[in-house]
Amino acid sequence: MKAFQLVAPHKAELRDVDVPEPGPGEILLQITGSGVCHSDLHLLHTDGMPYPMTLGHEPAGRIAALGPGVTGWEIGQHALAYIAWGCGLCRRCADGTDNACERFARRIVPGPGLGHPGAMADYLLVPARFLVPLGDLDPVDSAPLADAALTPYHVVSRALPLLTPSATAVVIGVGGLGHMAVQILRAITGSRIVAVDVDPAKLAAAEGYGADAAVPSDADAAARVLDLTSGVGADLVLDFVGTEPTLRLAASIVGSYGHLSAVGLAGGSIPFTADGSAAGLPWGATLSTPYAGTRRDLHEVVALARQGRIRVRAERHPLSEAQTVLDRLRRGEIQGRAVLVPG
Repeated sequence: MKAFQLVAPHKAELRDVDVPEPGPGEILLQITGSGVCHSDLHLLHTDGMPYPMTLGHEPAGRIAALGPGVTGWEIGQHALAYIAWGCGLCRRCADGTDNACERFARRIVPGPGLGHPGAMADYLLVPARFLVPLGDLDPVDSAPLADAALTPYHVVSRALPLLTPSATAVVIGVGGLGHMAVQILRAITGSRIVAVDVDPAKLAAAEGYGADAAVPSDADAAARVLDLTSGVGADLVLDFVGTEPTLRLAASIVGSYGHLSAVGLAGGSIPFTADGSAAGLPWGATLSTPYAGTRRDLHEVVALARQGRIRVRAERHPLSEAQTVLDRLRRGEIQGRAVLVPG
């Protein structure tokens, strides 16, 4: 089969590899779509990965074979694969929070394309308990639900007590994850939604997804957002970029006892002091760096998609164009999410 693999630091290529055989408790998934994420770019430029490693942590596919002992699944059924493959034994995994598995305490929990062979390939082996049924959802365009929707859903669901009808949520960066965040906020909260981006086309799209206001990310962005909130600031700020300028913007617009979630992996930082003054944080504000979401979160995301309340804006490309797609993603040329399709 074909697989797009990291083969050396800063180098990936499409290679021929053997089709894996499912062992006990495993399922062989024939990939129908694999979402392409900025995290894949991050991995491409990170030293010390387990080479060779097939990229792709947003897998959707059709069940092609069942390993010994697997029950409850049928050949031909479509499913998504969950992103964090925890041990299944610790207290975190017991409640579905595999993304915080204690076997990997304080570290990233590995999963497809993140330590294990990923989905930018014809086939993927998945432990059966990490599959979620897709039902009648499109088995190609739904692939990004596995991260691009899962991660913002996780952040928003944890912040629900803040997101009352009088609250404001700001989404900085309305690309792959951000365009899903706007839809999720609209679907499960009554909050006012403000989208911030440098790209006018993405801002226009965000208004179509349900944003109440669209603010260009320029020198006046903080003033505009504060004006929209009568100077109070936002109850929730989601930074899906993660550069120093976007983090500083986020810190300058979050309200007292609001929450700032730094989701993007662009490597930015903000200074921090005990009184928060160096970063411009108000009293009581909290900061988090989320990793993916829980298995339950993924079930909820699929439910929202099946109800038609969220939808991935997907553009399809053959697996053979994986490198070209990554290059376009780096240049900011992808609207929504690119999905690689084997064939």
